[in-house]
Amino acid sequence: MDYTYNYEYSVGPEATAGLGILSVGISLAIFLFFVIFYVYMAVCLMKIAKKTGTDNAWFAWIPILNLVLMIQIAQKPMWWLIFFLVPLLNLLSIVFGILIWMAISERLGKPSWLGILMIVPIANFIIPGYLAFSSPEQPANYQS
Repeated sequence: MDYTYNYEYSVGPEATAGLGILSVGISLAIFLFFVIFYVYMAVCLMKIAKKTGTDNAWFAWIPILNLVLMIQIAQKPMWWLIFFLVPLLNLLSIVFGILIWMAISERLGKPSWLGILMIVPIANFIIPGYLAFSSPEQPANYQS
């Protein structure tokens, strides 16, 4: 048997260029989606911080400081930040994230079960916007 292969039939340069442009376009679309989502979450978190009277609302724009801001809004101990940053402990970050969003919901006078919905894929886009832009109710533990 002859196991030699004939490589003379290869993909043309037009197809290679087309695949390159397609992969760049898909990568750009994904990047743009993540930038829009990050800006949306930062605006929501900043608005929530202002509603609750939490200092340093601009922390919402900086990656690790936005976790600090969420912990401050929820009035939880600052050592909870460890669960989000230490690699072996971040398995618990889902649980602590839910607890933080539950406390944020309660501070805004909303039901705490909204924090549990943050693990549902589509709801985690909607809940921060609902908490940030819903009707202004008197938040619990409001600091004036």
